[in-house]
Amino acid sequence: MVYFNYFTNPFNPNKGQISRVLTEAELTINLIAERQNVDFSLPVVCIVDGQAVLRKNWNIQLNPDATVSFVSLPLGSGGGSSNPLQVVMMVAVVVASVYTGGAVGAAYGAVWGGVAAAGVSIGGGILINTLVPTPKPALNGMTSSAYTQSPTYSLQAQGNSARLGNPIPVIYGKHLIYPDFAAQPYYKYKNDEQYVYQLHCIGQGEYDIEQIRIEDTPIGSFEEITYQIIKPGEKNTLFDEDVVTSNEVAGQELLKGTICGPFVLNPTESVINKIEIDVAFQRGCYYANDNGSMGNKTIQWQVEARLIDDEDKALGGWFTLGTEILTSNNHNAMYRTYSYAVAQGRYEVRATRLDDKDETARAGHEIRWGAAKGYIVSEKNYGNVTLLAVVMRATDNLSQRSSRMVNCIVTRKLRTWTPNNGWSAPQPTRSIAWALADILKASYGAKLADKSIDLETLYALEQKWSARGDTFNAVFDSKLTVYEALSRTAKVGRAIAFIQGGIVRFVRDEPKTVPVALFGPRNIVKNSLSIQYIMPSEDMADSVCVEYFSERTWKTSEVTGTFEGSSSDKTATVELFGCTNKEQAHREAVYMALANRYRRRIVTFTTELEGLVPSYGDLIAITHDMAKWGQGGEILAQDGLKLTLSEPVSFTEGQANYLALRKIDGSLSGPYIVTPTDYDTEVLLGDTPDIEILTGTDKERTHFAFGTADKWRVLARVTGIRPRSTKVEITAVIEDNRVHQS
Repeated sequence: MVYFNYFTNPFNPNKGQISRVLTEAELTINLIAERQNVDFSLPVVCIVDGQAVLRKNWNIQLNPDATVSFVSLPLGSGGGSSNPLQVVMMVAVVVASVYTGGAVGAAYGAVWGGVAAAGVSIGGGILINTLVPTPKPALNGMTSSAYTQSPTYSLQAQGNSARLGNPIPVIYGKHLIYPDFAAQPYYKYKNDEQYVYQLHCIGQGEYDIEQIRIEDTPIGSFEEITYQIIKPGEKNTLFDEDVVTSNEVAGQELLKGTICGPFVLNPTESVINKIEIDVAFQRGCYYANDNGSMGNKTIQWQVEARLIDDEDKALGGWFTLGTEILTSNNHNAMYRTYSYAVAQGRYEVRATRLDDKDETARAGHEIRWGAAKGYIVSEKNYGNVTLLAVVMRATDNLSQRSSRMVNCIVTRKLRTWTPNNGWSAPQPTRSIAWALADILKASYGAKLADKSIDLETLYALEQKWSARGDTFNAVFDSKLTVYEALSRTAKVGRAIAFIQGGIVRFVRDEPKTVPVALFGPRNIVKNSLSIQYIMPSEDMADSVCVEYFSERTWKTSEVTGTFEGSSSDKTATVELFGCTNKEQAHREAVYMALANRYRRRIVTFTTELEGLVPSYGDLIAITHDMAKWGQGGEILAQDGLKLTLSEPVSFTEGQANYLALRKIDGSLSGPYIVTPTDYDTEVLLGDTPDIEILTGTDKERTHFAFGTADKWRVLARVTGIRPRSTKVEITAVIEDNRVHQS
């Protein structure tokens, strides 16, 4: 399928976007343009997978997973400017907002939207939501908990069940699971003993299975159990799993002269080739003689079947499957299973007793029809799924309840990636990075190609996460979007996923020292800078309690993180889905508490299109006289190490004074120690700068920032980038390295 986007207004992509998934085969750009009614009354640019395509190449057949975007260019800039570069740059903004593969929701808002500065009320305290968003409670008092929505994490729901219509679980890392039934369990009898046949679905992909248990007891402790682990692509050789049981047959007694049935065996559009009948002699089969011995009794019955169509209409007459006789002197309960091969088809069955029942108290002479089963003819392909086949013999050790308490401790096998060797074979891993990659690449995820994923960053993050002991261990067994899955997974690693230029990228909240851009009075739109201070209040949390699913008990546990000076009077409770380690949970609790305490200044400003230079989470430097964040301006002239400034600067005696220079790409050169001259608009550099300083009129002059070591600028982390006509609005949170103590 091809992902189609049509932007009729690049200056307001949110209001002018049409997005569709096209399933036609052998599509070209010309065919898409014709069928999707692209308007060519205005100039139109076509972008395929992030690259502009000339019209002469529009007849080339597209790849099946291509993303094709048409962007209409307005006549004029649409923003009051005649600069064609601005139009081109705004088209670049639109292209950046297109998510290659079209699978992750919130493609526009996640990249360019930003994180709200307001606090979120969680578990008794307000927690500030900044760089790595805190999960918000659902509206109307309904829980948004990943735990309560999942049968894996609900103590009440633990056990094996058939969850029809629900997703096949996707497991990452190491986890305890109660696997769902992949087929309906069924029973049969051998030598008066009952056997149960169960086929369980472990989950998508391949697993290292560490332990299989019945409740808390290892399965190896039960002699009466046999099992088989079925890897993706393998066959179940332990038993036939595609067996249907008639719900209507429920222990009816068979009597002479009364036909029990008919009962339909198999559903519509299915065929069977074997029928099984279970019968029960619950009082045994015997006659009590006068001398106390047990004499023989005989019971006779007959089972019949006939073919039917999908409308349950008979296709022929009844025929005899079997006329059975049981003779016994056993006063204990007895059970038998009788099998009959039949021609392939859809069937209904009936049964009747052929002899008279002995009603005397001395006799055990009752027969009940226990079950009717049909063996469906099929070649089932479960796809890339790991299965567990189990056969249990009912004993005193295995009750009906315990037979549905099969659980496993498993570790997911995933491919890992390195820059030198590419992708490995699947191997057991608890990695956050490769869980994120799997979500993006898998058929149950976004189905993205490598080119649409920032694998280099994931690899670098994996080295950090591994060194810290940060892992992701979770079960996704409820419906959710790809973006939700990405967000929950990344959060365990103190990270966030976002989309930029058609590529899914990742940023971790960690110390950064080098700003990627400098913004000051010369490139911040006048009167656009605002600062929001989140003031402490009675409801503001000063500690964080993290709920996690402990790998020691496989139950929900919690740990509280505080910091020096915290009173712990107000604690916010946060669920950290995918965390199973107490130490990791504690580190994240402390981190969230510190972020809540020290990140309380949110700055917003408008700039020109250079606002597209930083990405989400990047460190930027801001200088502005209004906020007393240093002093800024332009370089008017250079004479060796002497610089003439557009604005006067004030040196602070007794401290080193610095001047930083803005490079043409927006990043910083310096800062350099400077000394004063006789003029307040001049400074002397202590070192030769590593850039060419621009002072003329043919190019934009070099910007500067001036002040003491800790006051020539303020550092902030970008949390939002929003196009505003021909300008860009940036939201950022003022950085404080105390956040990164844990």
